[in-house]
Amino acid sequence: MTTHDVPNGLRVEGFRQRRSFGLGNLSKSATMIGAGALAFDALLATTHPGSLLVTVPVTLSVLGLAAASRHGMPALSYYRARVAWKLATRAEATNYRRILLPHPYALDPPGVAAPTTLIAAHDPTTGRQVGVVHDRATGYMTVSTLLAPGGSLMAPTGLVRGNLRSWSSLLDAMSTDEQVKGASVTIQITPGAGEALGDDIKARRDPGAPALAQAVVDELVHSAPKATASVVSWMSVVVDPCATAEPPADLAGQVAETLRVVDGLDLSGTGTDIVRRATDVDLRRIVRSAYDPSVFNARDEQFAELSWADCGPVAADDLWKEYAHDDAISVSAVLREMPKRPIPYSVLLPFLSPGRFPRRITLAYRVLDPTEGEAVLEREISAAANRADATAQVKGRARWSQKADYARAEKAAAQAASGEQVVDWTLMVTVTARTAADLPAARQELERSVKATRSLRMRDAFGAQAAVFAAGLPIGYSPLVR
Repeated sequence: MTTHDVPNGLRVEGFRQRRSFGLGNLSKSATMIGAGALAFDALLATTHPGSLLVTVPVTLSVLGLAAASRHGMPALSYYRARVAWKLATRAEATNYRRILLPHPYALDPPGVAAPTTLIAAHDPTTGRQVGVVHDRATGYMTVSTLLAPGGSLMAPTGLVRGNLRSWSSLLDAMSTDEQVKGASVTIQITPGAGEALGDDIKARRDPGAPALAQAVVDELVHSAPKATASVVSWMSVVVDPCATAEPPADLAGQVAETLRVVDGLDLSGTGTDIVRRATDVDLRRIVRSAYDPSVFNARDEQFAELSWADCGPVAADDLWKEYAHDDAISVSAVLREMPKRPIPYSVLLPFLSPGRFPRRITLAYRVLDPTEGEAVLEREISAAANRADATAQVKGRARWSQKADYARAEKAAAQAASGEQVVDWTLMVTVTARTAADLPAARQELERSVKATRSLRMRDAFGAQAAVFAAGLPIGYSPLVR
């Protein structure tokens, strides 16, 4: 099913990027800073008139960069990030080498995962082990649930609509729970060479089967050796166990409170099946194999003996547009802007199709509580109206894009008033190549997948490759969680 033959009832809309009101293309904060800088220039000119020859051009140049756009982001922010990354590179802050040092935290995972530690907990509800990632800096805890998503491309329209409504109800439940800070859904596709398919069929083959059936199966194994892939999906929920009337007094109580909150989220009817809560061994396997894809098929006993620090890379270099780690190199892309038109529910299908390289697709969510969501939408309506009025006063009429943006803001506010929830979300995709020589092909495969969606626009995670790489792992880091 392509994006052209999806019924309108199976399309999702209501996307809009936050935009504050400012002068021209400037944001509100940039406008205020620019006005303050010009006022300072005028004040300085009262005693040193010649300073205007320097201060005014500099101020206007900075404002011009703030108003311009580069890769879908303000040019000033882009170049500021570029300078910050170069300074960090010069200070060797973008390079990581795991060495033994006489320091209690010398062997912590690198980057955004440094404050985290892994806890092997016992879930009394199921009687199984559960892996809980504890962020020692914020106190948040993350529990991941392994999923088995079912295919919906050939499902009846009514069933798919029901799945979308059930997912909306799940997000609604998150918005009213103060302890749920955010969530993410990740699908990891690891291509196989076909040996797993052949071994599985060989083990289950019936010697007494008809010759025609055996011939068809043999042809399948022979003709599709590289069409197999290992698909692993999970949902990670970030919980603040202390955001309650009676905060737990110790770590064990915080873990129990976290499991209670996660168990209260009902995934039934969303089109996916729960396999189990991810154990500490599952988390070690996912994290370690992300940094070193060669150990993906290792036995569980090998991961059970790893410490949390050993799951990270032995060596890593956070480059401007790539992330080199151990014996692999990855490139990550993030959503550039929100879709401006309704998108089909199957829009991510090109990302989920197996390719030559391992791929990880992550949808991160932060559901705003009803009060915050209403306040955000009211500000967005006012900002959209002010932008249209300002343009109309200068040019005689507002631009059609401004009118359409105002209409989307009004529609979002009307939906929120009817009980819908406001959700901050983003999309992140990571592709991993085994060698630097394969990186151009991996990047081209990612670009082709983006173009095949026909609705989404992505850009490289400039200067944040390591952070976006980690955001796709079940370690509790999310760029949307404050």
